[in-house]
Amino acid sequence: MTAPERAGLTNEHVFLTGATGFVGQAILERLLSSYPGTRISLLVRQKGSTGGESRLTQLLRKPVFAKWIESVGGVDEAKRIVEARVTVLDGSLTSVPALPADLDVVIHSASTVSFDPPIDEAFATNVSGARGIYGALLESGADPHVVHVSTAYVGGIRKGIHPERSLGHTVDWRAEADAAFSARERVELESRQPELLREFLRDAKTVNGKAGPQAVAQAAEAARAEWVSKRLVDFGRTRAESLGWTDVYTLTKAFAERAAEELWAQAGHRLSVVRPSIIESALHHPFPGWIDGYKVADPLIIAYGRGLLPDFPGLPDSVLDVIPVDFVVNAILAAAATRPEPADVHYYHVSSGASNPLPFHAMYENVNEYFTANPIPKDDEPIEVPLWRFPGGAKVERALVRREKTVATAARALSRVPMTPRTRGWLDRVKKAEHDLGTLRQFTDLYRAYVQTEIIFDDVETKSLAATIPAEQRAELGFDVNEIDWRDYFQRIHFPAITALTRAFAARPAAKARAARALPVRSDVVAVFDLEGTVLESNLVEQYLLLWAGSVPRSRWAHDLGDFALSLPRYYRAERKDRGDFIRTFMRRYRGFKVAEIERLARGSFKRAMLRRALPDALAQVQAHRDAGHRTILVTGSVDLMVAPLAPFFDEVVAGRMHSRDGVLTGYLADPPLVDEARAAWLRSYAERNGFDLARSYGYGDSHADIPWLQLTGNPNAVNPDAQLYRYASEKRWTVLDWKRGAAATPPPSIAPATHTEGAGTSAAS
Repeated sequence: MTAPERAGLTNEHVFLTGATGFVGQAILERLLSSYPGTRISLLVRQKGSTGGESRLTQLLRKPVFAKWIESVGGVDEAKRIVEARVTVLDGSLTSVPALPADLDVVIHSASTVSFDPPIDEAFATNVSGARGIYGALLESGADPHVVHVSTAYVGGIRKGIHPERSLGHTVDWRAEADAAFSARERVELESRQPELLREFLRDAKTVNGKAGPQAVAQAAEAARAEWVSKRLVDFGRTRAESLGWTDVYTLTKAFAERAAEELWAQAGHRLSVVRPSIIESALHHPFPGWIDGYKVADPLIIAYGRGLLPDFPGLPDSVLDVIPVDFVVNAILAAAATRPEPADVHYYHVSSGASNPLPFHAMYENVNEYFTANPIPKDDEPIEVPLWRFPGGAKVERALVRREKTVATAARALSRVPMTPRTRGWLDRVKKAEHDLGTLRQFTDLYRAYVQTEIIFDDVETKSLAATIPAEQRAELGFDVNEIDWRDYFQRIHFPAITALTRAFAARPAAKARAARALPVRSDVVAVFDLEGTVLESNLVEQYLLLWAGSVPRSRWAHDLGDFALSLPRYYRAERKDRGDFIRTFMRRYRGFKVAEIERLARGSFKRAMLRRALPDALAQVQAHRDAGHRTILVTGSVDLMVAPLAPFFDEVVAGRMHSRDGVLTGYLADPPLVDEARAAWLRSYAERNGFDLARSYGYGDSHADIPWLQLTGNPNAVNPDAQLYRYASEKRWTVLDWKRGAAATPPPSIAPATHTEGAGTSAAS
């Protein structure tokens, strides 16, 4: 490598990729604030309907630019400067527009930031993106000095000193790219094989069968898509390890370097490769602690502060190589100003491990010290962080597997028990344990290579580059890692910066707090209530027994009860599988009942029993909706004869009907039961016909089978939910209500009898 020529950056035309990313926006800010003579072209991808110019405008509102904007006299002057100096080129790495022919410097910093993406996505961004940039540069006729931003971890899985030079591998990166892109087609085909599809369907029916056939199909397809994604992630991880890299991120970054060397440097152009290690918040510029969201190590740090990592498979004497973002930016721009000879590629490790090492145990001690002194609050109680003893990766893995099995067993058990406030509390704890174990598993798999590495990045060339910075500019533009006091950096700057991000998310109101707001007065919304478990603490079995006891001669009781007991397992299986099947199966027991007798009981003893079982909280909520002008509707898969006692509480009742012949029930339904997806279809149609706004409407249900129609409403409520609905409602942040049993009165005088346009006794399809 020959001695570089340092010309400085004065009036160069700089082309920058990745300007909306963490490092890219810091480079843009530094060019604007410290290199005022430069012109800047940005490659900016359209995001949704937002074009490149609009994204730049949004970008300039970020905190990284605040001090520069203030220094030039405010927003208007900053806008004028940007319009004069910055040009936006709409495009992407794989669709690069025609580039200017007068480029002097190119800084290619765009890449995927995920360690573990699907293999084709990683190759598309990192490898095809590099090919796209260098191909467009060659077509432009420009001859700029390219600074290719890579990562120090392209060295792969190795021990010892990793020098600042070209990677010593002979892998055919073009063939690997072709294989990566064909992987998705192969995996997609594999995922559609009948054996796998039957497995997806079986699992979907087990979980979503009660919600209806479309819910099953959607869940099965979601499972297939998830399987494809996980399979492609595994393709990337395994292929990377088989070639000697930690993950598909470092593999593709290594191949991107090779593309830069072959496509650009070997074509006789100037190339510098900058390899930062783990980039974290700024030490000095634009201000101490500046960071744009969580970066590589931060999720691990926060998870520890939240008490989620009881131990970790790190080597205490391994080096965690961290570098502040402003050091990386200064090094990139110093490299850009230092022109190598054509085809004489310069490599720079912007890292700390060789000159100012941070052992992993020292990082742990810093994290432990900070969160012991500044614990993250939870339920007004400080979280006590764990003590790590570094037992080794094998022991940590065994303990993790044991805990995963225990939690999975508890989750299966809870899915089969009735949900009460107490069992929901147990389920919450199991869900939290599942989440915490998922976090630990993710971090263990993701960070293992980075906290067990024994590689040290040589930084001789980077120190030589730093020495070229004029003495009077080193305080502002230098990147000497020996000046970093790690304890001061972490305790005073970095940890406060990332915990501030965490606490910002802790202020969201809980679902129940949102539900406490007064109902808005409107006439264009509906409030739809399910019956069993929501308005009524009773089910079809209990209702049948009440009617049966009032109409069947005592001489038949022993026979009928015996037959009923023998049928219970069949009813249980039907109810677990499909709510509609259960209703059809159970209603066969009404064969031979006289309609007139049921109507008589519904006006007397059965009515009184039903009202005793009505939930007062439910009736009060119905009345609150009526007072607000909302149309209240009771929708149930039960038949109209049994719903009649509750009809006066609602504006409308929509129920099923039973088939009868000569005044005697045949045991068959007159219409398909209005449950799950059928109820959702009815609700959509009803709202369209009558001009109701479902996005502002309300739904109340208790079962997983209610999800298809509850999710149509803008205000879904899970009332005394079963385990599956409770899980879903918690994930979607729906309101969860506990409505207690109590003696319900007859309709108060303020409730007028219902006016039924689609009510009791009418067909669900009407």
